[in-house]
Amino acid sequence: MAVSNLYAIILAGGSGTRLWPLSRELHPKQLMKIEGDYTLFQSAFIRLVNSVDDKNILSVTNVKLESQVKTQLAEMQEKFCRKSSYRVITEPEGKGTAPAIALAIKYIEKLQQDKNTDEDAIIVAVPSDNLISDNKKFADAITEGIKLAKENYIVTFGVKPDRADTGLGYIKTKNNKKIKEVSRKSFKVETFIEKPDKETAQEFLDSDKYYWNSGMFVFKASVMMAELKKYEPDIVRIVKNAEISSQTPTIPYLDFEEMPDISIDYAVMENSKKLAMVPLGCDWRDVGSWEAVYAISEKDENGNYLMGNVIDLDSKDSMVYSTSKLITTIGLENVVVVETEDAVLVCDRERSQDVKKIVSHLKERHDETQYSHKTVYRPWGYYTVLNQGKGFLTKCIYVNPGASLSVQLHHHRSEHWVVVEGKALVLKGEEYFELENGDSIDLAVEEKHSLKNPYDEPLKILEVQKGDILDENDIVRFEDMYGRV
Repeated sequence: MAVSNLYAIILAGGSGTRLWPLSRELHPKQLMKIEGDYTLFQSAFIRLVNSVDDKNILSVTNVKLESQVKTQLAEMQEKFCRKSSYRVITEPEGKGTAPAIALAIKYIEKLQQDKNTDEDAIIVAVPSDNLISDNKKFADAITEGIKLAKENYIVTFGVKPDRADTGLGYIKTKNNKKIKEVSRKSFKVETFIEKPDKETAQEFLDSDKYYWNSGMFVFKASVMMAELKKYEPDIVRIVKNAEISSQTPTIPYLDFEEMPDISIDYAVMENSKKLAMVPLGCDWRDVGSWEAVYAISEKDENGNYLMGNVIDLDSKDSMVYSTSKLITTIGLENVVVVETEDAVLVCDRERSQDVKKIVSHLKERHDETQYSHKTVYRPWGYYTVLNQGKGFLTKCIYVNPGASLSVQLHHHRSEHWVVVEGKALVLKGEEYFELENGDSIDLAVEEKHSLKNPYDEPLKILEVQKGDILDENDIVRFEDMYGRV
């Protein structure tokens, strides 16, 4: 369905706090492979291609995640044989889905102006963290949603619940003659209900009027902006005055700092009288908590989901997830255990929604484990922090073949590099040096430098930093192949 005024936006700026410690602010769940060969974000892109021209699929994310999103989109670009890069809209900080959608609408309106058309864009907005395997049924539901959007409805997609889940929002529906004339299986939205208690969730499960809120929408650009102006006028005012164009898809921080922090559900969906709901009609899982991961995972004869290096005796209905260390468990019941290289989570399965409270405590303590893993992914590869103390930090840096770090300098630290695997091409000042296994080089404070791997094999570098400030913010970039200057 290659329609020129049909666009899609993937909302990819969340931090996935309920999946801590696996999901971190700088490497959240949507950028991970939870199931299958693609990340959740990439899977969302692939699903949309059945309904929307891939050139018209835009991603909205936090500026901190921009390079990772672009790296994953580059893989999609290769998959769909596109020469030009897919578009990414960036926010200086996360402010909820309502500002993200408003920002994307303005950007799409600019694209339409560049095409010299005043045709009202129809937009499909989806989160980047759902699991859906039946892409055809998903596309069928989108088709029904587009029919209703053309009639000026804001369309949401509901999922028939199969359990009394207290971690999801619900939609109460009712029949409506006008909606049925456009889409026979669709409904009028009567109300939204946020995360009910167990007893209420069971009542919803037993009724035929309630659906899970999938967080996916279809609407005309003008209709959504009119509703936002009606219920959240500050969002529209700030976006309208922001310096953003089809060539500059980044909103300046000063334009964004006063933006309300609010979801599209609270801003519009709980207030608008123009809502319709299309039943999704396919398998759908919101990977929003460890309980949700447990629900979709294959279990053993005792109801356990065991992943990684795990030895268990006599546990039942539990989840044990190891990324590196050996975990041994005995006699657990309804428990979640998740291990990463720098943190361990143990909780009652039914309390898995409360993991976000742990992350809030970590933020209050300024604990780095809420922010990033010891292994941090970059568009050129990744690095792992090995050790850190007063005035020093050591890393192992892995650079992909053909990749390179930016040309940069640091105001507060010097660096010592040792090649432990592969070959490196190092810029030091104005001179290049080729280093092989065992070679080393020193880089002084405020000395311009870069690390390149123009070869066919991976490169591993041991880096020792020395200085009074050892912070990733102490980077001044001059050139960068990933557009981070």
